[in-house]
Amino acid sequence: MDKEQLIACHERIKPFIHNTPVLTSQLLDEMTGAQLFFKCENFQKMGAFKMRGGVNAIMQLSDEARRKGVVTHSSGNFAQAVSLAAKSLGVPAYIVMPSNAPRVKKEAVKGYGGKVIECEPTLEAREKAAKKIVDEKGATFLHPSNDLDVILGQGTACKELLEAYPDLDYVIAPVGGGGLIAGTALSAFFFGKDCKVIGGEPFEVDDAYRSLQSGKIETNITTNTIADGLKTQLGDKNFPIIQKHVEQIIRVTEDEIIAAMRLLWERLKIVCEPSCAVAFAAVQKEKELFRNKKVGIIISGGNVDLGNLPF
Repeated sequence: MDKEQLIACHERIKPFIHNTPVLTSQLLDEMTGAQLFFKCENFQKMGAFKMRGGVNAIMQLSDEARRKGVVTHSSGNFAQAVSLAAKSLGVPAYIVMPSNAPRVKKEAVKGYGGKVIECEPTLEAREKAAKKIVDEKGATFLHPSNDLDVILGQGTACKELLEAYPDLDYVIAPVGGGGLIAGTALSAFFFGKDCKVIGGEPFEVDDAYRSLQSGKIETNITTNTIADGLKTQLGDKNFPIIQKHVEQIIRVTEDEIIAAMRLLWERLKIVCEPSCAVAFAAVQKEKELFRNKKVGIIISGGNVDLGNLPF
């Protein structure tokens, strides 16, 4: 991956995405002892950063591949991102979703023009259903996080942040499947000035933290976290980037995630989901590390079930 690829990716997707705002808060700065800059991808189209990677991956397909469509399996933001990105580009999108996915998410995918195929709520069933569509329709499978075109697209959020604030000392992003943190790390490396990238991860799903310790991709036995977007694990495409360019991963508890989420709602007046509160919780937890530093925080999305808030 090189700098030119990231620049080309950003130029390519600009007509289809928002350059999202960066918010600051004097009170949150005082509470943490750092200068914080929140890159608000909750204001992105479909409500999360994943629109960036979805659009880029589809735009990189040949005309013939586009005609046959794309398929992914996701219960959340990537399902919506692929549906909207495909609709914007006139490409059919087949979305495999577990039968127990929230109805609101299924409706959102349909609203964006995606064709929903339901399956049993296991990874095996999801992969099998997706493969069936690939075989029958000739559609191209898009992975939510372990795809280089997706990773480049996700990295454009950090690129925009550094264009607005070039002298950040750190950028913090949540870690789930690893696409956002890998893209963020590439952007910080190419466009930052000695800007370090740190991941935030729940203790309950700390596979990325353990993967960096062991040097191989670890899995989670349980996924008992409120940060529903972070239950997935790293892949062979993003893990080497993370190993090379991510400084460390800070783990936070469920209570710390909920407290951070509440604070963001109260002080920034924004709707953000638990997964992105993990990054802010990491800064609150390690105040000494970030004291008097300029810290960018990627607010990854705002697709939250308002009938089921943790506070």
